[in-house]
Amino acid sequence: MRDLDALDRRLIELLSREPRIGVLECSRRLGVARGTVQARLDRLQARGVIRGFGPDIDPAALGYTVTAFATLEIRQGRGRDVRAHLTRIPEVLEMHTITGAGDMLCRIVARSNSDLQRVIDRVVDFDGIVRTSTVIALENPIPYRVLPLVTQDGKGPATPRDAAGPRGEG
Repeated sequence: MRDLDALDRRLIELLSREPRIGVLECSRRLGVARGTVQARLDRLQARGVIRGFGPDIDPAALGYTVTAFATLEIRQGRGRDVRAHLTRIPEVLEMHTITGAGDMLCRIVARSNSDLQRVIDRVVDFDGIVRTSTVIALENPIPYRVLPLVTQDGKGPATPRDAAGPRGEG
């Protein structure tokens, strides 16, 4: 992050606002050569900063109006098998391994509360899963976002002390 320069940040912000914009139009709006934009895009993709240009799909628009988070406790040594099992369930949108009371946290979607029960039943129908706890999301006032990290220009606080100020005032 710290080695993104102002042009990288402007390019990422432009592509975030208008993902269908072409390289030539990016170069025109940013006031740089087309080759410069292409080289920056290639470098940002190679470093994994830009992971793709696909459509941002809203599950609710597809009829999956219920979002829930399931914390899973798994049997020791079964992590790889559980991951493979979860990968086969389309309603499991993402899975994270976590610290704390559980071992994995899954974001899942369903068409309704009763459909959520079907999805949970499918998730837990695996010998490697010992226990699950599920919460339903009521609202998503801050959807997943990364752009604020890019637009802060890499000068965000490096440590909590830096954020509090020189004497720990916040």
